[in-house]
Amino acid sequence: MNKIFLLLILVSLAISCNSSVPAKKVETPNKITVSKTENEVQIILNSNDQMQFDKKVLSASPGQKVTLTLNHTGRGNKMIMGHNFVLLKKDVDVDIFARKAVEARNNEYIPEGDEMIAYTKLIGGGESVTITFDAPAQGIYNFICSFPAHYQLMKGQLIVK
Repeated sequence: MNKIFLLLILVSLAISCNSSVPAKKVETPNKITVSKTENEVQIILNSNDQMQFDKKVLSASPGQKVTLTLNHTGRGNKMIMGHNFVLLKKDVDVDIFARKAVEARNNEYIPEGDEMIAYTKLIGGGESVTITFDAPAQGIYNFICSFPAHYQLMKGQLIVK
């Protein structure tokens, strides 16, 4: 009887060790989400009513396809607390660009010109927007929110290496 009991335990152990239950993906809120492959990088950038981005540094490789999703996790209306993501070309003066942006109210604070690599539309609380662009050449590029006065707090860098 002891041998049968021992045999049943061993068989149960063998079955439980070899079972192939697929791993379950657990999502955690507010986790920095960056998914990266050789040819593509997906970035989630959150913004809030305290005029902050949740990341100050983003990274990509030259020519890599970048898919960026901007979330506005606050409640503010886009006309009062709107946010966007504007990636500037290398050596663009952020202060001068931001002054031009203030004058571009009718274009959601995106000024005319060729100083930008990519940008999103303006979003309000609870909204999201996704853009895709090719990472520029190796270097450090500034990104900001161009809503009036936000760029002083809402800024960061895309490092392409």
